[in-house]
Amino acid sequence: MPRKAREKSNTKVYHVIIRGNAKQDIFLEKQDYEKFIKEICNTKEKYQYELYAYCLMTNHVHFIIYDKNEKLSKILQSLTVSYSSYWNKKYDREGHLFQNRFLSKNIETEGYLKTACRYIHQNPSKSGIAKMEEYLWSSYQEYIGQDKLIDKKKILTLFGKELKEAFDNFIEFHKTNLEGNKMKDLIEYEMIEKLNDEQARQYIAEILQIKDIQKILQYNLKERNECLRKLKNIRGISNLQIARITGLSKRMVEVAMK
Repeated sequence: MPRKAREKSNTKVYHVIIRGNAKQDIFLEKQDYEKFIKEICNTKEKYQYELYAYCLMTNHVHFIIYDKNEKLSKILQSLTVSYSSYWNKKYDREGHLFQNRFLSKNIETEGYLKTACRYIHQNPSKSGIAKMEEYLWSSYQEYIGQDKLIDKKKILTLFGKELKEAFDNFIEFHKTNLEGNKMKDLIEYEMIEKLNDEQARQYIAEILQIKDIQKILQYNLKERNECLRKLKNIRGISNLQIARITGLSKRMVEVAMK
């Protein structure tokens, strides 16, 4: 079944996430982060897009991209292929480093743009890795210091007409947290991409490292529940879908997930 074509943003601005295949880490040491940053520079020069925000996490990366020349797929393909080639050579491995399809969300309003920018910058602190202002691998460092990769003028103009006013308002805005279901629903789209049964089956098999998923039916209760809990945080796969693919009842899946 062919994949649904991505809906184009009227503003040409997108919040994009690329993730390690089966949630594997894509950065193991400082050199890896630096290499990825270099590849971002190369794709910016090649495709002439603007980068409003980014954050490199251990197993995924966030971007806010102004895709003025409508080359988003080529940008991400070039970036991931180049970095994967480096990674596989360095760590003597084969196979896909990234999930086959990147996730993207259209950003159509200035309010969402501001909020998505803050959400991306708060990822390290939200994940317990580091304080937002101390994390080295996000564009927040460039906003409060010297910009190297980002095109920050557009974002700062959303916070004030004068540079000092805009900067102060930007900092203050980033000190506040996302609150309320409305804002949560607005931002927490990143893992939500509904998979069809075949995609879900392949993904589950990778995570559980078993070829025949229905062998889980032969496991004892403890082993079965341990397997199901590994699937708990996969967005885009419902409990009903897991039940259908594994052959377990929906009730058994729900109990294991609690």
